[in-house]
Amino acid sequence: MRFSKLQGTGNDFILVDARAGLRTINLENLARALCDRHFGVGADGLMLAENSTTADLKMRLFNSDGSEAEVSGNGLRCFARFAIENGLIGGTSSAAAQGNQSLTVETLAGIREVKAYLLGNKVDRADVNMGLPRFKPEEIPVRVNVDVPIAPAPILNCPLPLNGKELTVCLLSVGNPHAVAFLSTAVADFPLSEMGPKVENHPLFPQRTNFEVARVLDRNKIEARVWERGVGETLACGSGACAIAVAARLLGFTGDKVDIMLDGGALTVSWDGAGEILLSGPVEEVFTGEWPEEGS
Repeated sequence: MRFSKLQGTGNDFILVDARAGLRTINLENLARALCDRHFGVGADGLMLAENSTTADLKMRLFNSDGSEAEVSGNGLRCFARFAIENGLIGGTSSAAAQGNQSLTVETLAGIREVKAYLLGNKVDRADVNMGLPRFKPEEIPVRVNVDVPIAPAPILNCPLPLNGKELTVCLLSVGNPHAVAFLSTAVADFPLSEMGPKVENHPLFPQRTNFEVARVLDRNKIEARVWERGVGETLACGSGACAIAVAARLLGFTGDKVDIMLDGGALTVSWDGAGEILLSGPVEEVFTGEWPEEGS
């Protein structure tokens, strides 16, 4: 099985052309094996490119723990580079002359549009239309029948009890669930490895949640760290950056455009307070290879 490994601001994925199907029956086990950083290729997730009847291609994403995710902003940018440079939606000769190429991608969160910018015949960066943010409890989803008061949407100041401690988080969905905590101190000092699993698996979230801690540096810049559902701490998270930007704007911390500074680099998020979210950032191919059938 041939694969490519790509990364966007350190958020890395293994991509496979699965339009003709895969022999492997258990994709969850395959994802765990491939993503293992000691015994496999190593990545935050496995991404399959499949045929679609509603978009140019369909993307299936499996986290490193084998669970299937709805969508990934950084993953979509990697997916676009993989699809364009490998001819999954046609060659890049005409796109190179124009300097960009767009494609639509079917995901579990709906259809997403990606615009890729090319240098020569290589994709250098990509913009993703992440759609509208969702705030209703049933859209996130978040339980309303636990001992945590839930205010009318949007949920910007939800107290989250954690073993005698309490965090205040903003809750929303950008195609997948997010809980964002704004700090007054440096995000590097936050015990994310301890608190991340507790937030991810809190009974408030029936499908678990992604968790971000963020500190506003100024109206144009936010520093952040991310605990991804089904993965753990990652160097970056595209949907997480979008969730942070939306919550920050709703709270009056920032304007329509903000840079989210993550350990893997910077992502730019634009949101006007009512419409769709635009995520922009670089994307790189790390290497290509083959995975033996007995390793599936």
